[in-house]
Amino acid sequence: MEVFDAAEKRAATGAEVIRLEVGQPLTAAPKGVIERAHHVLDTDRLGYASIHGIVELRQAIAAHYLDWYDLSVDPHRVVVTVGASGGFTLAFLAAFDIGDRVALTIPGYPCYRNALQALGAEVVPLMTTLEDNFQPTIELLEQAHAQGDLDGLVITSPSNPTGTMLDDETQASILAWCAERGVKVVSDEIYHGLTYGTSPSTALAHSDDVLVVNSFSKYFSMTGWRLGWLVVPDNFVSPIMKFAANLLLGPQTLSQMAAVAAFDCHEELQGHLVRYTHNREILLDGLRAAGLDRLAPAEGAFYVYADISHIADSSTALCARWLDELGIAATPGTDFDPYNGENYVRFSFCGGTDTIERGVELLSTWTP
Repeated sequence: MEVFDAAEKRAATGAEVIRLEVGQPLTAAPKGVIERAHHVLDTDRLGYASIHGIVELRQAIAAHYLDWYDLSVDPHRVVVTVGASGGFTLAFLAAFDIGDRVALTIPGYPCYRNALQALGAEVVPLMTTLEDNFQPTIELLEQAHAQGDLDGLVITSPSNPTGTMLDDETQASILAWCAERGVKVVSDEIYHGLTYGTSPSTALAHSDDVLVVNSFSKYFSMTGWRLGWLVVPDNFVSPIMKFAANLLLGPQTLSQMAAVAAFDCHEELQGHLVRYTHNREILLDGLRAAGLDRLAPAEGAFYVYADISHIADSSTALCARWLDELGIAATPGTDFDPYNGENYVRFSFCGGTDTIERGVELLSTWTP
């Protein structure tokens, strides 16, 4: 967000800014969603919605799992949330107690750490590397468990910031390992639908005893609608709804009613994926040509995570230089990795293709 603010200030002066820092789709919500929203505004009073989520949307989400994963999910197990962020808060509150040891990968989305710490959990970092595909392994879990019993694990596939994925076999083995030891798993799947060459596996394919978080913000291109969902075990539905009733009430009624139409908009949404795929190729090729060739494979999401340690000692300072000298806004790795993040930069390729092309053009002319 600091990079975002600095980029905004530069843009306000009229200077060129190449936005490669924010993970927000360039596109608006699908046309079908917008049309349904207009209809709802004209015909519905828009009172409070069910804390559980409106029935029609929960049924549509359940049908989505049958369509995409060939899984039958009881709509009762679906809880609609105020974005994925609201979903994480509810999942963490329901799954973990103060003092619980919860493992998560480093690098990883910083809000996991911040939310867990705010709720009194002990965050246990799993220090992953490119050789691990920046994903958890049984060996890392064993090492963490040996230092004190783990109570929880957060997994993310595809990952922010690395774009890496857990393959189906590894995911299954990790979930089995956790089940044997009573480790509760929260699985972040908000980038499902945005993958390149392979389809991700949902944790629900291997266990019903997991808490899955998803969102309408990424694949469905509905960031400002602030709408997500959880799929949880039956015994978690009631406590999660009680937390929601006290903290958030139900998600926005208009967003819920409009989002039902999102599942009929895949043709339009697949068009966005075509652009992301093209942007990804341009960015990967351009970064390598510019001498940034130590890259996570970017299997999903819309990020490339680059090791910059061979050209700079500090990604924070490097990103500040790029913004000042080139007008390129990119994200230092420090939020994602408080240990080694100064060695990495995250680039986002969810913007326009012309933006990606201009960014790699400028980087190709830059010298440290």
